[in-house]
Amino acid sequence: MLLSLIRGGADVWTIVGAIMSVIIVVFLTLPVHEFAHGFVAYKLGDPTPRYQGRLTLNPIAHLDPIGSLGILLFGIGWAKPVSVNARYFKNPKWGMALTALAGPVSNVIMAFIALVLMNTFALISNNFGISGGIYLLFIYFFTYIAKINVYLAVFNFIPIPPFDGSRILFAFLPSKYYFGIMRYERFIFIGLLVILYLGVLSYPISYVSNLILGGLAFIAGLPFGF
Repeated sequence: MLLSLIRGGADVWTIVGAIMSVIIVVFLTLPVHEFAHGFVAYKLGDPTPRYQGRLTLNPIAHLDPIGSLGILLFGIGWAKPVSVNARYFKNPKWGMALTALAGPVSNVIMAFIALVLMNTFALISNNFGISGGIYLLFIYFFTYIAKINVYLAVFNFIPIPPFDGSRILFAFLPSKYYFGIMRYERFIFIGLLVILYLGVLSYPISYVSNLILGGLAFIAGLPFGF
């Protein structure tokens, strides 16, 4: 994301806003996403996240250096996955699905909160005459946080290993088919990286993300009359 802004000749306020947003995403969004996975798994009976120290919002417990750099440079990245043992769940399929679903849902919630904060700031700015670079900086800051959270949610819903969507798909596929697919998880992931590099999924991900972002922005703006 930062690279595209620089190549596109973005102004300094936009770039500073992007860097500020990335810091929030890396040190808050990704930890919340992984914490959500661990918390739901723990509540469903799996003690593994607690034993591994993942039931915390401390970024150090969750961050992956390369994934964090990907967020900064390209707008897409990852954190250290939370280990889950489905044998502890009463219903392993649905336990895994609910645990996987928790991460993207946390991203959508954080996107909505960012949009509400943006509207609150816009309202305060209108009342106190705040404008110019500072105004644009904070508007972009909140917008970027909302946008990248939605993108992360949609990205994680891709029903291909190792993304959360594949665990959700597990609840609907017969076990033999699912585990047959999982045997080739590493090769599938490499193929997906190639597809992403070629930009094949860029339009579908952007289209779905923009639809969700537009819906959240509409709901978040209702109390403010925007």
